[in-house]
Amino acid sequence: MNQLVKHIAIASALFLVFSCQNDQSETVSESSGNTYQEPHRPQFHFSPKANWMNDPNGMVYFEGEYHLFYQYYPDSTVWGPMHWGHAVSTDLVHWEHLPVALEPDELGWIFSGSAVFDAENTSGLGTEDNPPLVAIYTYHDPVGADAGRDDFQTQGIAFSLDKGRTWKKYEDNPVLANPGIRDFRDPKVSKIQVEGRDKWMMSLAVKDKISFYSSEDLLQWTHESDFNPPWAAYGGVWECPDLFPLTTPDGQEKWVLLVSINPGGPSGGSATQYFIGDFDGQTFSTDQNEIQWLDYGADNYAGVTWSNIPASDERTLFIGWMSNWLYANVVPTEVWRSATTLPRELFLWGKSPEWHLASRPVKELEKLRKSSHEISGDTILLEEELVELVLTPDEETFRIVFNNSEGEQVILEKADGMLILDRTQSGLVDFNVRFPARHQAPLGELTVQRIRIYLDRSSIEVFINEGELVMTDLLFPQHRYTQIELKGFADENRLHYLQSIW
Repeated sequence: MNQLVKHIAIASALFLVFSCQNDQSETVSESSGNTYQEPHRPQFHFSPKANWMNDPNGMVYFEGEYHLFYQYYPDSTVWGPMHWGHAVSTDLVHWEHLPVALEPDELGWIFSGSAVFDAENTSGLGTEDNPPLVAIYTYHDPVGADAGRDDFQTQGIAFSLDKGRTWKKYEDNPVLANPGIRDFRDPKVSKIQVEGRDKWMMSLAVKDKISFYSSEDLLQWTHESDFNPPWAAYGGVWECPDLFPLTTPDGQEKWVLLVSINPGGPSGGSATQYFIGDFDGQTFSTDQNEIQWLDYGADNYAGVTWSNIPASDERTLFIGWMSNWLYANVVPTEVWRSATTLPRELFLWGKSPEWHLASRPVKELEKLRKSSHEISGDTILLEEELVELVLTPDEETFRIVFNNSEGEQVILEKADGMLILDRTQSGLVDFNVRFPARHQAPLGELTVQRIRIYLDRSSIEVFINEGELVMTDLLFPQHRYTQIELKGFADENRLHYLQSIW
C-alpha cells in the first residue's frame, strides 16, 4: 500500500510537470457511451475510446492482423502512469479496440517499446508448435526517479501465446539492467541476419545517443555500439529509435535509423530525424552530414514501423503519434486526447549518394473514398468535411486555402522556396501560445509535381509528390471548412469525400 501511495503522489507531481492546465483533465470511462462524434474527434485516424494516448508501441503483424499498441493512461485525459493500450486491424484503416495489454507493476510503469514474432521460439517462452509474440518495453520506476536515482529505467519483456489477446510478463524481468543512465528506454527490436546467422537487434535511446544491443534469445543482451554524430539534432532527449533496411531505386540496400527528439524539431517541440547509412550487425555508419527530418509539420512524433510484415508485401509500414509535447496535454478535446497519423509506407528516393526518406499514405486508404469528383476553378465548395484532395500545380507559386464563413482558415502555399502551412487562424488556437504558427519546409531542389492532402476533423496531412516532403498539423476548427480557394493549379484536379472508420 505504501508503494501505491508513492506512485499516486509521483503521478500527481508529474501532472504538474507535463500539463500547465491540469484543471482540464478528466477521467472518462471507456463504456460511458462515447459516440466517436465528439467535437474534433478524428473520423479516419485511430484514436482511443477515451482518455490519454501517446506513442505507438509494439506494432507487429501476425496471422492477418496489424497490432497497434500505444502509450495509454486509462484514468485521465492527461499523461500519467503508462500502460499499453491495444487495437488490431486487418486493413490498417478500420480498428478494433482490445483490452489494455500491459499494466504497471512493482517494477514500474510500462513505457514505449516494440513487439516481435519469435517464430523459432528462441526465447523458450512458447513451444515449437506455438511460438510466442514477444513485447519488449521500458520499465519506468517512478519511486526510483523521485529518489534521484539514475537507474530507474530498465527493459522488460512479456509474451503472448493467443495472438496477442493476453500477455504474461517474464518472471525474471528486467532482461536489460540500467548501467546508471537516466534516459535508457524505448527498445525497438528486430531480427537481422549476420554472416548467415539470425540474431535479434535492439535499438535503444540512451540520453543523446542510440545504443545497439544484440541477443540470441531475447533474454540476454550484449552491447554492440553507439551512434551519435556531432552534427545531429540535440535540442532535446533522443527517443523512440527504429532501425530497418530499405532498397534504393538503383537496387542498393541501405539502413535507415529513425530518432525522435523532444524538443528541437523544425516546427518547434517534438519531431523525428532520420539517418541513412550502413549497418554491419554491430555498427551503424552514415556518410550523411546534415539533419534530415521525416516530417516538417508539428504533429508527427515517436513513429516507428511494423515488424513481421510478410515478404510478399515488401512494404515498410509506419505510424506516428499525431501531437506535440508543446501542447499535447491541453488540446481542446474532452473525452479523449490524441490520435495517430495515417499509416504510411516508407521508401527511399533521390540519387546516389544522396538518398532521402519519403512517406506516402498506404494504398488501403483508398477504400475510404465514397465519392470522387473532378474539380477546376479558383473556388470549390465543400459539401462534406472528410476530404482527400489531389492537386497538380501549374505555376511556380501556389496557394490553397481551406476556410469557412466564420473566418477560420488554414493555408498551404509555396513561396520563396518554402512550403508554408499556416494554422494561425485555423480555429481554436489560444490553448497554447506555441500552437498558432506558420510551419515551413525548405523545398531545395524538389519540384512540386503533385500535392495530396488529407483533411480530417482535427488534422491536415500534406504529401508532396510521393511523400518526398510531408507536413502534418493538428487543427481545431469550431465549424467545418466549407470552401477551398485555389491559386496556381492546373484545371484537372481530384476531390474525394471520405467515410468515417467508426
